[in-house]
Amino acid sequence: MPRTSPCLWFDNQAEEAANFYCSIFPNSKIKTITHFGANMPGPEGGVLTVSFELDGQDYLALNGGPLFKFSEAISLCVYCKSQDEIDAYWEKLTAGGGEPGVCGWLKDKYGLSWQVIHEGWDQLLKDKTRGDRVMAAVMKMKRIDLAAIQRAYEGL
Repeated sequence: MPRTSPCLWFDNQAEEAANFYCSIFPNSKIKTITHFGANMPGPEGGVLTVSFELDGQDYLALNGGPLFKFSEAISLCVYCKSQDEIDAYWEKLTAGGGEPGVCGWLKDKYGLSWQVIHEGWDQLLKDKTRGDRVMAAVMKMKRIDLAAIQRAYEGL
C-alpha cells in the first residue's frame, strides 16, 4: 500500500525550512536535494526540492515561488507526552518570528501552521460533560496548559 507524505510549498526557503524542522525534531534528516536545471522555471542550480524526514515521517519541501501561501486550512500536529515537551516544541516552532495562535495552534516563521497538543487529547473529549469543560478551557488558551486542562476535566 502506498504511503502518503506532505509536500510543503515554499517561495524559495525549502532548504532553510527543512533544516529548521530537522533541528527541532529527533531522528530527523535531509534525505535528498534536487536543483533547477537550465530549462526549468527557477534559477538554474537553485534548490528545487528537499526531501526530508522528521522522526520517521517523510516530507517534501518545494521551492515553487510566491504563487501559494500556507493557511490554517492545514496544520501539522505534534503529539506531546508532557508539559515540558509542549513547552519545548512551542518555543522552538515559534522561534525567529513564529506566531502563537489559540488552542495549541501556532504558525512558524515560514507561515506553516502547527498544533502542539497532548497525545491523550482525543481521550479527554470522549466524555460529553467533561469533554465540553476541557474544550471550553482549551478555547481560552494559546499554548496548551495540561494542569488547567486536568482541572477542567475534574470540574475544579
